[in-house]
Amino acid sequence: MKRRTFVQSGILATAAAATGSLQAAPSGTTPGTLAGKHTFKLQYGPHLGMFENHAGKDPIDQLKFMADQGFTAFEDNGMKDREVGLQKRMGETMAKLGIQMGVFVAHKIYWNDPNLASGKKDWRDEFLQHIRESVEVAKRVNAKWMTVVPGFLDLRLDMGFQTANVVESLRQASAILEPHGLIMVLEPLNFRDHPGLFLTKAGQTFEICRAVNNPACKILFDIYHQQITEGNLIPNIDLAWSEIAYFQIGDNPGRNEPTTGEINYKNIFKHIHNKGFKGVLGMEHGNSRPDKAGEQAVIDAYVAVDSF
Repeated sequence: MKRRTFVQSGILATAAAATGSLQAAPSGTTPGTLAGKHTFKLQYGPHLGMFENHAGKDPIDQLKFMADQGFTAFEDNGMKDREVGLQKRMGETMAKLGIQMGVFVAHKIYWNDPNLASGKKDWRDEFLQHIRESVEVAKRVNAKWMTVVPGFLDLRLDMGFQTANVVESLRQASAILEPHGLIMVLEPLNFRDHPGLFLTKAGQTFEICRAVNNPACKILFDIYHQQITEGNLIPNIDLAWSEIAYFQIGDNPGRNEPTTGEINYKNIFKHIHNKGFKGVLGMEHGNSRPDKAGEQAVIDAYVAVDSF
């Protein structure tokens, strides 16, 4: 099963443009044409496929297109499963282009099992082996962060015991990662798209990171998930700030680019920027419209929300 299923939401971006929420096309351009390289205040990280109509299917060409548009980061949930030679080529290309590699998924996620909450030794050992393998992947692509999702709740265990089991697994993983300067970022996911998961809220994730007490274990604050789960985004970002190492982006409803839903991304990005955040904000969302016009709409949306 793929870790993400993106929902395409039709013409929301067209409506946003019609109401003036997207920045108007620069003089001399027409809708669907590229305006050249942008200078963004934050490190937004697209993923493969987001600009495929413009750049083609080759991952190296897609990275070059991202850089040409001014994006200075990139994320790839599936990087760990890519062929080693491709990992190396992508790492070398990003280094040349000045692109910071964002997250990849560090371990096999079991969507029906409490693989860390249960405390079962076999599952913990398998998780730790995936972490060791991910260290080598990170070296090839110059990555600093990797995503960890603890799995499902164990309904046979009290929540306190489950939390202790997760913390112990993460302490052991941190001992593997810390000597390499690597960070696993724990991602709480929303109950609507992923019912039954152990990790769902920012405060819960903050508590676990404090219990692990290692710089190799931090929070991935996915703004899309947290809007659905608990909202109150800016105050929760402030409360969890000391443990947040990475953000991901997606508007709600639809999980598409900013300006297509209810989240005030311009204010959120301004707040994150003013707090001095220097990391990556992964663009883990779909395009609200197909083809080249839809890809241009994504670029326009980021130009608009970054103009604070």
